[in-house]
Amino acid sequence: MHSKKDKKCIELLAPAKDLETGIAAVNYGADAVYIGAPKYSARAAAGNSIINIEKLIQYAHRYRVKVYAALNTILFDDELREAEEMIRSLYESGADALIIQDMGILELDIPPIPLFASTQVHNYSLEKIQFLEKTGFQRVILARELSLKQIKDIRRNTSIDLEFFIHGALCVNFSGRCYLSRATQGRSANRGVCAQPCRLPYALIDKQGNILAKDKYLLSLKDINLSDYLRDLIDAGVYSFKIEGRLKDENYVKNVTAFYRKRIDEIIEKDSSLIKASSGRTIISFQPDPSKTFNRGFTQYFFKNRDKNILSSLTPKSTGACLGKVEKAGRNYFILETSEMLHSGDGICFFNDKEALCGTNVNKVDGNRIYLSENKGIKEGMMIYRNYDYRFAKMLRENKTRRIISVNMQFEEIENGFKLYIKDEDGIEASVENEIEKEPAKNRTAAEETVRNQLMKMGDTIFAVKELKIVWNRPYFIPVSVCNKIRRETILRLEEERKKKYQRQSMIITPNNVPYPEKKLDSSSNVSNKMSEAFYRRHGVSDIEIAYDLKPDKRVPIMTMKHCLRYQFDLCPGRSNTDADILYLLNANNKLRLEFDCKNCLMKLFIEEKK
Repeated sequence: MHSKKDKKCIELLAPAKDLETGIAAVNYGADAVYIGAPKYSARAAAGNSIINIEKLIQYAHRYRVKVYAALNTILFDDELREAEEMIRSLYESGADALIIQDMGILELDIPPIPLFASTQVHNYSLEKIQFLEKTGFQRVILARELSLKQIKDIRRNTSIDLEFFIHGALCVNFSGRCYLSRATQGRSANRGVCAQPCRLPYALIDKQGNILAKDKYLLSLKDINLSDYLRDLIDAGVYSFKIEGRLKDENYVKNVTAFYRKRIDEIIEKDSSLIKASSGRTIISFQPDPSKTFNRGFTQYFFKNRDKNILSSLTPKSTGACLGKVEKAGRNYFILETSEMLHSGDGICFFNDKEALCGTNVNKVDGNRIYLSENKGIKEGMMIYRNYDYRFAKMLRENKTRRIISVNMQFEEIENGFKLYIKDEDGIEASVENEIEKEPAKNRTAAEETVRNQLMKMGDTIFAVKELKIVWNRPYFIPVSVCNKIRRETILRLEEERKKKYQRQSMIITPNNVPYPEKKLDSSSNVSNKMSEAFYRRHGVSDIEIAYDLKPDKRVPIMTMKHCLRYQFDLCPGRSNTDADILYLLNANNKLRLEFDCKNCLMKLFIEEKK
């Protein structure tokens, strides 16, 4: 048997672009929510006011759900004071942790809030993660490129909390090390305003100018989906299971959070050594399905093995779920080979003869015969995808999934009246006494039934009664108004006790001089202010280059990634006669030179002037 304190906590971490989405994440089963700070978040378009963040915190803490604030861009010298004040405001609002990229923050006068090293810090090597642990970080958000084997090795050699992305969009480059947007469009990913040029089409050419691929999305990855590997990740030592999506809408968050809540709960139910990291039970009244909300197709990325099924080369847009093949096409209809049901209002898409993604809406459905307002080139043999499920989206918008906390109640007779005692699933207690003249009931059965029915009514509170005991010498007549009053007062007192007993972790980082794994930092380490430089110098770094964002340098690779176009097109040395030591990506605006580090299986991009 395992006591509660001996159990291993599993945290499901969901994104929130705003207050409403954050509340939805809590209701649909998140154990923690991450949300952008007012400024300096890696998703600048998803910043939130301190007031709204505080409202989310107050709501989330009722369920013991934690709220993490993302302040994970690099900072410039003239922004340090504002960032310091913002961190203090976030702490005072009740935030449970701060997600950061810039090491200069550790040199500021900040409150004792736990710090998480953002994936923007590039938490890829064991040595780097060991350093962050010794520096005082509570958690590292692991690089998405890590394999299961690498994660296990990190866990064996560290004790810091490990967080890992299990679902959502993938950045093709090592996070925090991408300068493509900054170099080509002046919008920096490290400042939260990435223009996503990796989602644009390119031609792939060799040194001789031969076209190997044309107008393909050669840097656009599918979305990660590790729902079949949650047990592996638990066994590997991951604590927090993260869903990407601070720019995604509320329906996406509802659907994907509910999906992983069910998956994780199924694992926990079969393993008594595991427990979820928050309170309450989410009653999911629908069948969640990630294929029914935004996705570019799914991949496991590098989690198990290197494979080619990571690229969404035909489109960077959501294709949704594949429905089946067109059996016959008419002027304004087609017949589909599918077991799925389509409905009026559904959005469908397909790739035309030129491999371009086209879309249209369903006008009417008669069995497998799908009628359209117009046929935009659908032909026999084409695969049809549904990228908008009208009924599913409508159901999500209207769905009222609830999250409830179980309580046990005891209504008992005392000398001058009655007492209601309540204890919730976290062991928090409250009671209220009510003095009232005791009037023996004429109808004993009806009297007890009235008391039981009224006390069990939790209405729109966050509680649900698991068990109610009535302890009295004999049944009494108790007015409904009295039952309701004592129930309301006791529930209110329980809420107050839960708020009072919420324990927020504190963590004071004491500066030390633990050696950094390297003595020299190039511009990819993103040292962009005097405090960050002071941090690294104290940790033994002697040679520090200024951040690329402050001083772009064409000698520096603007991208470094495990995704490799040599591998993708079977051009690895020894596997092809093509001279592919250098390749180029070309579109209307840019020419990028690709170089390959085959020893480490990496591809690097450099900006190159068009001739």
